[in-house]
Amino acid sequence: MKNKIYLVGITAFLLVWFGLTGAAWFGNSADYSKEQRRPLAQAPKLDWDTIVAKDVMKEDGTVETAKSFKTLFQDYTLDQFPLRQPLRRLKSAFSTYVMGQRDESGLYVQNGYAAEHLYPLNETALKRNVKVMQDLSGNDVFKNNNIYTAVIPDKGYFIGDAHGYPNVDYQHIFQSVQEGVPNATYIDLTKVLQLEDYYYSDTHWTQDRIVPVAQALGEAMGVTVDDESAYTKEKIDQPYYGVYYGASLPMKADTMYLMHSEVLDGCTVRLFSEKGATPMQHKWEEFAFYDMSKTELKEGNEDLYNIFFSNNQTMIQITNPKGPKGKELIVFGDSYARSLVPLLVSGYSKVTLIDMRIKLIHPFLDQYLRAFPKRDVLFIYGAVTLNGSIVAS
Repeated sequence: MKNKIYLVGITAFLLVWFGLTGAAWFGNSADYSKEQRRPLAQAPKLDWDTIVAKDVMKEDGTVETAKSFKTLFQDYTLDQFPLRQPLRRLKSAFSTYVMGQRDESGLYVQNGYAAEHLYPLNETALKRNVKVMQDLSGNDVFKNNNIYTAVIPDKGYFIGDAHGYPNVDYQHIFQSVQEGVPNATYIDLTKVLQLEDYYYSDTHWTQDRIVPVAQALGEAMGVTVDDESAYTKEKIDQPYYGVYYGASLPMKADTMYLMHSEVLDGCTVRLFSEKGATPMQHKWEEFAFYDMSKTELKEGNEDLYNIFFSNNQTMIQITNPKGPKGKELIVFGDSYARSLVPLLVSGYSKVTLIDMRIKLIHPFLDQYLRAFPKRDVLFIYGAVTLNGSIVAS
């Protein structure tokens, strides 16, 4: 009897083993992982070039670029292993619910929302970033301009302390910006933001939930921006798998909505594409608020959030023919600002979004700003960005 049990066990093991091996080697290969937002490794060619090729190695001895057949085949089998994603999720669920592990690789989930530990505070980076805003706001090109600052808290602000996770002192961040840029009016966004305004699986806020944020900013800057009644929402059919989804923590995919209005439909959007000798000779590319090609699952479309202006851009210039004549706004911001700016457009005749994290902007920024008249200036950054860098190194 015991021998029969052993025989059944061994037979079952071999069937599973050979079944998985056969599926991995001879089954159809997936091209793309929507959960991890990246293309998957494909079967390498077995030829002389791959046999003799050497991998490009990092200083720590790990592979930077796979070139040899051995490493390429290893990457292929790992990426194409059957039931790979369900097994990753099973491991994560076991760690969370059975072993009581509270986070994984610095990420945690509460109330369905995934967040990343913003801890410890990088005080050096924060001071450096505040100094950049201080120096820019004090530039004589902004003399007699209305200057404003705002900080966008991440999800940890709402759930970190309440559930006992390490957290930075957000009040210290807010106060550092408020006191560090004394010639600016600080706008407190915590009064109009809540956890539900963010994606479950991503760090960003959802555009359809932040119209009140745009209105609060507009009110503080003395302009009237459209309320929710002016917009219609477009649902994106493709599920949004945010930056945290690939960690395989127990979370659900998001649904993305885009905001449309009569004002936005009448706007002209231009993306800065190439530097010219003078501001008037700079080359621009006509574009749109939303790059719908990002809804296609393919390499290069790993982040659906890049639907907003097709990713981070050096400079975005929006002209609103229905806006108050001569009323202009310059926004210095990060990726959060890309989904926010369309909601501010109704209050201005021209809105320019500048991303200082892209180095191309630096050589001609002062020249560009001097070529335009008085405007409102808003510095708005996420707490995560302020803990890193708002300027390209």
